[in-house]
Amino acid sequence: MKKPADPTAPSFEQALTELESIVDALEKGDMSLEESLTAFERGVGLTRTCQEALDAAEQRVRVLTDARPEAEPEPFTPDD
Repeated sequence: MKKPADPTAPSFEQALTELESIVDALEKGDMSLEESLTAFERGVGLTRTCQEALDAAEQRVRVLTDARPEAEPEPFTPDD
């Protein structure tokens, strides 16, 4: 069963933009350790949001390009 989308979650584009700004801020090295850890934690969450969006898009493409008329979405399990 598919889990309902979180209405408060950012879109893929919003998450990616925020993630890029977090990476830039971390690379500058001007944050305290606590600020860096908080930013890193947020970045991990945004990365998961982006990965879930990409997985869902890949699944949709697979269904749309499947030549079988009875094709249905299947659970996607990324390689670990």
